[in-house]
Amino acid sequence: MYIYQRPEWPHFTWQPARLEPLLGAVRHQQGRVLGQMQARGFAVQAEATLQTLTLDVLKSSEIEGEHLPADQVRSSLARRLGLDVAGLVPAERRVEGVVEMLLDATQQFQQALTAERLFGWQAALFPAGRSGLQRIRVGAWRTGSKGPMQVVSGAMGREKVHFEAPEAAVVAAEMRQFLLWFNEARSLDAVLKAAVAHLWFVTIHPFEDGNGRLARAITDLQLARADGTAQRFYSMSAQIRLERSDYYAQLEAAQKGGLDITAWLEWFLGCLGRALAATEQTLTKVLDKARFWEQHAPKQFNARQQKLLNLLLNGFEGKLTSSKWATIAKCSQDTAGRDIQALMAQQILVKESAGGRSTSYRLREESDSQRSA
Repeated sequence: MYIYQRPEWPHFTWQPARLEPLLGAVRHQQGRVLGQMQARGFAVQAEATLQTLTLDVLKSSEIEGEHLPADQVRSSLARRLGLDVAGLVPAERRVEGVVEMLLDATQQFQQALTAERLFGWQAALFPAGRSGLQRIRVGAWRTGSKGPMQVVSGAMGREKVHFEAPEAAVVAAEMRQFLLWFNEARSLDAVLKAAVAHLWFVTIHPFEDGNGRLARAITDLQLARADGTAQRFYSMSAQIRLERSDYYAQLEAAQKGGLDITAWLEWFLGCLGRALAATEQTLTKVLDKARFWEQHAPKQFNARQQKLLNLLLNGFEGKLTSSKWATIAKCSQDTAGRDIQALMAQQILVKESAGGRSTSYRLREESDSQRSA
């Protein structure tokens, strides 16, 4: 029996005594993170929000097995947030759709969540009306024309059904009840509400595709309400991506259990706590970047150098060679070489140990100065 088949559905219950310590710890962590960032200037806060939202988009898609180009995601977010970021690149339609959905959820968190708003989010995820090669219904609840909505794994012919959602005929009524609850002002803690909403929405599974990403967007919206700010400094989706197997196992256990969802709420609060702890890495990167540009403010860099330095500061994947520099900066190999040599002369870049055709470069670190001394 699935959770929605029980007569008491959807009247969830939990054991407050088990949750209070976890909830208190998470609320304390949230306060620390927000307090640390409020002490920083606008530029640092904006960069931290950009880094966090980029991570959120990338990791929420990765949970579903879709890998989006990081530079396109960052560029799309920067443009929509009105940030002046060097090295912006055009973004594909599918990237723009995912970014549009997340920004609507987090930047407009005070607006009511409606069926039309969810239809727009789901349509934005699938701008061509297809999931892979398969045409799907977008901007509307699922109809059941393709059979039961099931979450399955395993090879064809040996599939394992992990969950079967409510039949399509009841989806509209189920979602009316969900949205009425979600938009009501109740005494329920805002973080707990995010956890309940995530499980409830995923259980209804109202769309033909995109339900997981939409559930995480709803979670982000509710966590923004819990924080009382559109600025995002931690990513729940990034932590869920790290714990993906456990995430699916916890959802499956909750959906096959009773209406006491204490175990799910404990896991959700623990995951959120780990997401808040991990945000220190993001903030460290942002502060390092801010310090870099402050330190080198008197120096003159051309647009190509600014673009590539920002890429390195954001965490360039792989090795940076002169040929990659030329490709990214859209310049000749000779120009790329001169750009690199100028930065090496200013002791900003250093050459990696491997030479020849595989010569690559990285940002200079304090340890490089100690070695040369």
